Amino acid sequence: MTTSRKRVLSGMQPSGLLHLGNYLGALENWKGLQSEYECYFFVADWHALSSNYADTSRIREFVHELLIDWLAAGIDPAKATIFVQSRIQEHAVLHLLLSMMTPVSWLERNPTYKEKQEEIKDRDMTTYGFLGYPVLQAADILLYKPDFVPVGKDQLPHLELTRELARRFNSLYKPVFPEPAEQLTKFPKVLGTDGRKMSKSYSNTINLSDAEPVVRQKLKTMVTDPARVRRHDPGNPDLCPVYDFHKIFSSPMVQEQINTECRSAAIGCIDCKKLVADRIVDRMTPMWDARAILSKDPAYLQDIVQEGSRKAGEVAKATLHDVREAMKI
Repeated sequence: MTTSRKRVLSGMQPSGLLHLGNYLGALENWKGLQSEYECYFFVADWHALSSNYADTSRIREFVHELLIDWLAAGIDPAKATIFVQSRIQEHAVLHLLLSMMTPVSWLERNPTYKEKQEEIKDRDMTTYGFLGYPVLQAADILLYKPDFVPVGKDQLPHLELTRELARRFNSLYKPVFPEPAEQLTKFPKVLGTDGRKMSKSYSNTINLSDAEPVVRQKLKTMVTDPARVRRHDPGNPDLCPVYDFHKIFSSPMVQEQINTECRSAAIGCIDCKKLVADRIVDRMTPMWDARAILSKDPAYLQDIVQEGSRKAGEVAKATLHDVREAMKI
């Protein structure tokens, strides 16, 4: 595939249902990029094994739901190439080849490796696959020689490792891989209902597939300024996760109203939550409508993945040919 447009690549793990953090941190950004760049978006199902290797019973379900969420959020298969990682065997081959030249110390210094081991206590995370998953991630990226990779700040160390591996390969053999630049997302951190980063592992998410009553109920339970115990206590919006949602979903006029009335206790947390719930529901309703239609047509999803995998496979095969030529294997 030849194009004069610059290329973008990004992916998501099907490790659970997608949530507002995924939408605001990635999908909304992807939707804008697909009209400007040559975009490749993939479902990273092999990556889901790095932490969920012992229970793979729902991976196919999560792949299916993830694809529905992407399309419902506005990812357009006529504008972007959508595919599933495991259908492109070149990902595994390039991962193997890159792993042969990756120093273990580069992987052990990865901050996510240490954080996840401390965070996840119900599974053994001392596996070869989990230690080496940044190499698979590098293979995912380099295989398509993208100009940009949309990432949050927490993913910057992974992208830097990808660039280091590109430099190492190009130095050992011959130049094959360009070094992709980061494109930081607009909302690098979206808070969950407990005030921590919205994450499946924290069970604090508002899922894109949640029905309206579920969304409203989750927002009712969302934590607010911990110092505001009673209705007549003045609050501090700067310390309130609900106000963070207002900054994303509400108009500037409403934001200013909430900021003023919260500090003077003129508005209570219940009413404040209802205002932002209305705006979130407004944003999610078109996606719910699209999901209802897409859920009834699994053949359409399969056609999209099949065609996307065909297009991605052509690029992957060409890159792996260059790699083999450079390595003389």
